[in-house]
Amino acid sequence: MSIRLGPQVCGTLDEAALREWIVTDGAGGYAMGTVAGLRTRRYHALLAVALDGPGARNLGLASLDPVLLVGDARLRLAAHEWGSGVVDPRGHELLTSFDLEDGVPRWRWQIGGIVFERELAMADGSPAVGVVHRLVAADRPVRLELTALCTWRSVHGERHANGTPWVDQTADGFVFEGAYRVAGAGWRNGGEWYRDVRAREEAARGLSDREDLWAAGTFAVDLEPGGAHAVTAAAQSSGDGVPAADEIVARARSRARTLLRRAAATDEIDAQLVLAADQFAIRTNGRPTAVAGYPWFGEWSRDLMTSYEGLYLSTGRWEEGREVLRTSAATVSEGMLANTADTGSLEYNTVDGTLWFVHAVGRHLAVTGDDDLGGELGPVLAQVAQHHVDGTRYGIGIDADDALLRQGADGWALTWMDARIDGAPVTQRAGKPVEVNALWIRALDVAAELAPGEETRHRCAALAVRARASFARRFVRSDGRGLYDVIDGPGGDDASVRPNQLIAAWLLDRDTARSVVDACRDSLLTPLGLRSLAPDDPRYRGRHRGSPAERDGAYHQGTVWPWLLGPFVDASRLAGLPTEPLLAGIEAHLGEWGLGSISETADGDAPHGGTGCPFQAWSVAEVLRVRRLSSSPEREREVAASATR
Repeated sequence: MSIRLGPQVCGTLDEAALREWIVTDGAGGYAMGTVAGLRTRRYHALLAVALDGPGARNLGLASLDPVLLVGDARLRLAAHEWGSGVVDPRGHELLTSFDLEDGVPRWRWQIGGIVFERELAMADGSPAVGVVHRLVAADRPVRLELTALCTWRSVHGERHANGTPWVDQTADGFVFEGAYRVAGAGWRNGGEWYRDVRAREEAARGLSDREDLWAAGTFAVDLEPGGAHAVTAAAQSSGDGVPAADEIVARARSRARTLLRRAAATDEIDAQLVLAADQFAIRTNGRPTAVAGYPWFGEWSRDLMTSYEGLYLSTGRWEEGREVLRTSAATVSEGMLANTADTGSLEYNTVDGTLWFVHAVGRHLAVTGDDDLGGELGPVLAQVAQHHVDGTRYGIGIDADDALLRQGADGWALTWMDARIDGAPVTQRAGKPVEVNALWIRALDVAAELAPGEETRHRCAALAVRARASFARRFVRSDGRGLYDVIDGPGGDDASVRPNQLIAAWLLDRDTARSVVDACRDSLLTPLGLRSLAPDDPRYRGRHRGSPAERDGAYHQGTVWPWLLGPFVDASRLAGLPTEPLLAGIEAHLGEWGLGSISETADGDAPHGGTGCPFQAWSVAEVLRVRRLSSSPEREREVAASATR
């Protein structure tokens, strides 16, 4: 339930700036930064607000820079990197520890006999953060000054000095540009630009790395040992009912313990994963959904449905899950689930998102026994099946000869391997992809149970039988190296060694499942997940770094994906192979990058450094799911039952 880092990490800039923390508000907003206190990303802030859902966030209070005045000495505990690449001040050198307990980050600095700490949390369901500074011990009088560095912009951009921002003074702080208010004791008005602040991670990603921040003023108080100073920052939309900062922190800790009891957490790793899963499960506009990843992703239906079992069923959140499935079903059009994109519109541009939705419905009913939901969604599942038989958008439809599902349209990449560069797909996989057809057969099975009308159910069951037989005949490779990745593509059958075949292991006999596991283990398995392409393939890219085009070019051409550990563990179990050591590397990763969570991706080449979003929903969800299943085949049902108590 806790992660603790000592001075060997905290006092080393490269180590402390690499490790990031996050707290979330349950509505798509967050506070996020590094252990070092150095803002290495344009996304780092103490208050990022979801304006109209998680795909539209603005960044507000960037930092509260602490200075301790002890006699004539000024001890600057902040860290900033400037355009020249110089880090000044270097407050991390005084940092002795960082811990993440009950999901609440806490820093502790020590200078001689002075011990000083900071902790912070967000209010659940409200865009508000509470930051508490405490003088734990001191052998002399100490004065604290906190400089508020501010902006108001999209999290994806930057802002530069251009005139004087509109700042309204209040009795205990200020309101910045009518967007958010900051309050605490000892406020003194200020006003100057901090120019040319640098974000090193943006430079590494080939993006603009400079911005200017407005120093709105300073909170200044004298502290006695044991004394504390609290600051609250909240969006104006949060109203007047924001709790005090220390109350926000206390409630966050209490809520974390309640979540762990409800989820029946079994050990420290399990507890961390349960709390990480909670960060993605949000409510927006009155409905439950999930953030695909922090800090730059919003709501994506494919990610939501792929993550569904781990986020909702494995954690006992099945009432929320029920709402997710019902509201998602309402978006189905022409048999396709909307892939709600960060653009703010509904886009129907995946071949697999709908099939993952049907799988999620089937798993929800199997775990919870919610027959009423099955009856309600049965007609939607029948619609999905019929449109896929008749044909729908982007060339998605069954082949009448074998009942397998084909897909493909110029300029589109419709599977989860969806990267494009200048509108051109990198990994299009047109034809009949292996995991899409495994999900299609699963969807037919679920529809055969739940669709209204005996004739419809019989038709779905008969199609499933045909598709199964065709799958076994067409996808199994004769050389014993698992399954084809795509059949009947523009160039014929694609024998690329990719991890997608793992999702089809449930369709296979034990020997064939073992050949799939062997092929993926030999070429794709790393401590942090599965490579998306074998290293001996000439298209392989071992580093997911550089400019946007370079990163997109490697995204599904060798980059490691932690979420695929879930299907790998599933396939290993089906093949009768041991699974105990498979998660050791990803469990260690909880303390290496996005603290307490799992990254979106990692480099294909060793040492497999984390890349992409440091906090990713399906990475956490799939590891949590298979880890919990390992303790008991009936684990989800037990957890679901505990949620009703």
